[in-house]
Amino acid sequence: MSKIIVKRIYDKELPTGYRILIDRVWPRGMSKVRAQLDLWAKQIAPSADLRKWFSHDPEKFPEFKKRYIAEIEANDYTPEFLNTIKTALENQDVLLLFGSKEQKYNNAQVLIEYLNNKII
Repeated sequence: MSKIIVKRIYDKELPTGYRILIDRVWPRGMSKVRAQLDLWAKQIAPSADLRKWFSHDPEKFPEFKKRYIAEIEANDYTPEFLNTIKTALENQDVLLLFGSKEQKYNNAQVLIEYLNNKII
């Protein structure tokens, strides 16, 4: 059974699968060749204002999560993104890739929870 996996794009060894960058801003120092992306889904990333407000502050994470989910729910791109994930999962794992050094309090953690609730 295929699954959705969250990984930092800078990790040395990433599992195989359909690779999606879910950040609005391209990761510093990462070449497109090295990233080997199937999709850059910047449309699903938090808005610039929300990202700047949050600034990976763990105390703001619960509120960030609420606001980001509201953005996802209101996003016209969300149905297309969900369909892309579902289709990819038919054949392989899906890797949600992010650039932040913060592993626990980031948009990828919110997005995977959202996707698991919607798809599985």
